[in-house]
Amino acid sequence: MSTDESANVSVQASAEVTVLGLGAMGAALAGAFVDAGHRTTVWNRTPGKTDALAARGAVVAASAAGAVTASPLVVVCLSSYDGVHEVVGPLAGELVGRTLVNLTSGSPVQARETAGWAERGRAGYLDGVIMTTPSGIGNRDFLQLYAGSRTVFEEHRATLAALGEPLHVGADTALSSVYDTALLGLMWSTLTGWLHTVALIGADGPGGNVSATAYTEVADRWMQTVRFFMSAYAPQIDSGHYPSGEFPLELHRMTMDVLLHASRLRGIDSRMAELFRDLAERAVAAGHAGDSYARLIEYVRTDGRPGAAPA
Repeated sequence: MSTDESANVSVQASAEVTVLGLGAMGAALAGAFVDAGHRTTVWNRTPGKTDALAARGAVVAASAAGAVTASPLVVVCLSSYDGVHEVVGPLAGELVGRTLVNLTSGSPVQARETAGWAERGRAGYLDGVIMTTPSGIGNRDFLQLYAGSRTVFEEHRATLAALGEPLHVGADTALSSVYDTALLGLMWSTLTGWLHTVALIGADGPGGNVSATAYTEVADRWMQTVRFFMSAYAPQIDSGHYPSGEFPLELHRMTMDVLLHASRLRGIDSRMAELFRDLAERAVAAGHAGDSYARLIEYVRTDGRPGAAPA
C-alpha cells in the first residue's frame, strides 16, 4: 500500500459522524459507527438513551444543533419524516456544507421533498433504507440502499460501510423508497412460497413428513437456479421479447397443475398455486404457450384480474 493510500485509510478510519435519533435502529447505527472507530456524536430527544453509547465511546451532544455541527456527516433515523423535519427543519443553517443521510422510512414523495429542502439549504442529501433489523447492522452481508448524488455517496461510502454493504441505486432520491417496497414484496412472496412448500412437503402422505430444516437445506441450494432464471428473464422483460429456450410457458403451466393437485390432495391452502396457474393459463390462452415465463410480467402488470388485457 502506498503512503497516499495509507493516509486515505487513516482519514476514513477517523471519520466524524453524527447520529440523530436513538431508537432501536438509531442506537444500532451509532453503535456500528463507534465499533468501526469513527468519532460518533449522538443526540436523542428522550434523555437516557445516550448512556449506553457514551459508555462505548460516543460523544453525547447537548442539543440537536450541537450534534449537527460536530460532524460533516449527519445520519438521521426517526419514526417518521414529520419527525425528521421537526428535528432538522430549524437547523438549515447548521447543515450548510454538510451531508444529511436520512434513514427514516417514508414515501418516494417525502424523499424528494426532503431532498429539495436540503438542496435549497445547500446541504448534501442521501435518502437511504436499511435492509435488515437492528441486529444485522454492521454486517456486510446486509444491504443498505442509498439514492441521491453519486458524488455525495462516494464521498461518504467508506464511513457508511460501517453499517452494512452500501449500494447506490440512483440519483433520484425517490428510488430508495421504491426499492425498499419492491424488495420487501420479493421477501414476502418468497417467504410465503417457502411456507407453502414447507407445509406441502411436511404433510402426511407418501414422501411427506419432511422437516422444515431438512427441506430448507435443499431449497436453499435450489435458490441458485431461481437466481439464474431471474437473471435470464430480466433482459427479456426490458426488451419485451420472451424466447422460451428449454422451458416454455406451456411446460410451466402443466407443472403448476401438479402443484395445485398436490396442494389440494394434502390439504394445503391452494390459492397461491391457483394464482400461478391462472396467470399462466391466461397467457397460454392468448397464444403465448411457446414463450418464456417472463411473458407473465404483462399479466402481473394488470394485477392478474380475470379478463384484463395485458399492457
